[in-house]
Amino acid sequence: MISFSRVWRTKEVRQSILFVLGLFLVYRFAAHVPVPGVDTSALSSFFQNNQLFGLLNVFSGGTMENFSIVAMGVAPYITASIIFQLLAMMWPKLEEMQKEEQGRQRINQWTRLLTVPLAGLQAYGLILLLRQQAGIILDQGIWPMILAVIILTAGTVFMMWLGELISEKHVGNGISLMIFAGIIAGLPSFLQQSLAIYDRQQIITFILFIIALILTIIGVVLVNEAQRNIPVKYARQINAARFSSGVLTHLPLRVNMAGVMPIIFAISLILTPTVFAQFFVEARTEWVRMIATKTIEIFANQWIYGIIYFLLVFGFSYFYTAVIFHPDRIAENLQKQGGFIPGIRPGAPTAQYLHWVSSRILFFGGFFLALIAVLPLIVQYFTANPNMVIGGTSLLIIVAVIIESIKQVEGQISMHEYDG
Repeated sequence: MISFSRVWRTKEVRQSILFVLGLFLVYRFAAHVPVPGVDTSALSSFFQNNQLFGLLNVFSGGTMENFSIVAMGVAPYITASIIFQLLAMMWPKLEEMQKEEQGRQRINQWTRLLTVPLAGLQAYGLILLLRQQAGIILDQGIWPMILAVIILTAGTVFMMWLGELISEKHVGNGISLMIFAGIIAGLPSFLQQSLAIYDRQQIITFILFIIALILTIIGVVLVNEAQRNIPVKYARQINAARFSSGVLTHLPLRVNMAGVMPIIFAISLILTPTVFAQFFVEARTEWVRMIATKTIEIFANQWIYGIIYFLLVFGFSYFYTAVIFHPDRIAENLQKQGGFIPGIRPGAPTAQYLHWVSSRILFFGGFFLALIAVLPLIVQYFTANPNMVIGGTSLLIIVAVIIESIKQVEGQISMHEYDG
């Protein structure tokens, strides 16, 4: 277990953490700089009365409720990342680029460029939606809208830049940590609103709420810590023609290789149909208005929402693992270093074996992670408390991000202690 004294004694790690905390302060300062032309009190009332946008507001740390310059957060960047990762799975040339450092840098640059138009479209859609709500947008002119779109787009680019600066410090994934910071910032007000509804007659609801939180924490920790150790043996060379038995070690395969990203991806996608449908609920064309209304009704059904959420988390566990885990490269590196898995021939058979093992453990890891993700929905069904969806999902992301950051910090400390 990592200790505060070890972190503080390691100069590079200490400086990295302080730098990241400083960026968090910059982010929270920007979160309180509002876009001009919006009645924030009317906007706050709108978010409190809408569960969907209340969820978005919690993830943004209250930036949407304040309609700040960073109101959209890193959502457009996540969407751009998903697009390029899907393209890499369908386009062999793009997949080959991911294998080289220069190719990955170019794809990252394309992701940044795609983020800009996506952020502009999302900002325009958000403003159109708020204009439908009376009293929120004070100035209905075209130039105030253009200015607001530019400001919100620049805010997303700024958030993307902060996330990349955090990732360079190797104390966690920058994008995940930015989402984490937003949730933490909005957590006190959320807990105050949630606990305010309880009274003595609702003690059972409160107990179920606490049990769900504890099970979520335990479940996320178990999924993130579980791993399968694959034995690996390295031959020891005696001369040019002879090898003797060498070091026996293991290759750890995590049950949940994707970390918290399946949750973030799933939430980004599951909210998209409802958000877009909100734009057309007052459309002049009847069939468009009917489709938009029906879409909102479908996703308002907690059973349908829960099933789709479960399937998305489960599916993205496989998808993101396929992006970051490459059995062919691991088998190739093992063969170059003189390593092999006992009983498995080097090369292609090793890659096939690693793929088979990872698929088996990933099924249980993805299923368990998806089950933990919908646990708040299950508790909500018995408690009739809509805040459970927001609180459970937020806690899921918080715990997973903390575990991921601790592991990266521990790796840095071990490396520095070894070098010393």
